[in-house]
Amino acid sequence: TTDEIDRVVHEAALERDCYPSPLNYYNFPKSVCTSVNEVICHGIPDFREVQDGDIVNIDVTTYNKGGYHGDLNETFCVGNVDEEGRKLVKTSFECLGAALDKVKPGTLYRDLGNAIHKVSSANNCSVVRTYCGHGIGSLFHTAPNVPHYPKNKAKGTMKAGHVFTIEPMINLGTPGDKTWGDNWTAVTSDGKRSSQFEHTLLVTETGYELLTGRTDEPVMKWNEDLNYR
Repeated sequence: TTDEIDRVVHEAALERDCYPSPLNYYNFPKSVCTSVNEVICHGIPDFREVQDGDIVNIDVTTYNKGGYHGDLNETFCVGNVDEEGRKLVKTSFECLGAALDKVKPGTLYRDLGNAIHKVSSANNCSVVRTYCGHGIGSLFHTAPNVPHYPKNKAKGTMKAGHVFTIEPMINLGTPGDKTWGDNWTAVTSDGKRSSQFEHTLLVTETGYELLTGRTDEPVMKWNEDLNYR
């Protein structure tokens, strides 16, 4: 169940002397967000069992003893996911990669959306406009806002030392979304699936550093063995 995923993440955070940032954040009731199929983001773990053919996004944020948050997520294919679903997941990974390729001092934050849109549209997908990447550090969410869609009006230019997330949400259908009555769970307006990948990164003098990357993986690399379960 997604509740079991929540238990594992909660215990893993505590074992590492971290606090799971989502827990009690504006009354969010769990330690991780689990977003399945048509859920775009902020899915609340519950007793639903993960099923063969699902795509499941797991969004983990922790607050360490040094006083900083780190935020990342990945989407996983469970069992026999159809070709359309597998393509969506890989497209969302490539959308994040395209945005990361633009990160360096002097890049305008608004230009990331153009790079993401180019990849998503080439794969007949759409980009959610409601939710953005964000600055992060001692605060969970702070400036700058980092929109993922093209022709946005985000303010600011990247400089060495900036820390923020990029987390494009990519839909199979239209970019529209709606929120359930729990005031958290965001789902696609047409019921089609959505996928997402996210990293927290630091702008360096020559490019960027993935602060939430895997060990010995300074640049994201697609590996089906890691994202197929």
